[in-house]
Amino acid sequence: MPSRRAPRSAAGVALLLLAGCGTVKSPTEPPAASGGGAAFTFSQIQQEIFTPTCAKAGCHAAATASEGLVLDAGQSYGLLVGHPASEHGSLARVEPGSPERSYLILKLRGDPSISGQRMPQDGPPFLTQAQIDGIAGWIRAGAPRN
Repeated sequence: MPSRRAPRSAAGVALLLLAGCGTVKSPTEPPAASGGGAAFTFSQIQQEIFTPTCAKAGCHAAATASEGLVLDAGQSYGLLVGHPASEHGSLARVEPGSPERSYLILKLRGDPSISGQRMPQDGPPFLTQAQIDGIAGWIRAGAPRN
């Protein structure tokens, strides 16, 4: 008795192969955010985001710090973590363990509850989603001074 196999089309085979593969990322693509993505260290945030993007004249440099928030190296941590947000006093700028209650994250996302503009002020472009997720991951991890 001859075997009865279902005919296979090229499209059907391709669909089966793709269904089992999942998402394929390039080696340079940042990790996916699963509840916030990989946490950055505070050193990474300072060197890769605060220093080049935020700690400049007219923004958050010591001489002209908007809302008293200096994001220069050596000063930023103490003015962020556990420090009340001047624009929204019921929130901390960074609430360790809770990115959703951290005013910094709300400002970076442009949340409707913020006062003033989304940060960075000279955006767009704003921070990438991967950068925001990395900062949120650091906060979720307890905002360590690492």
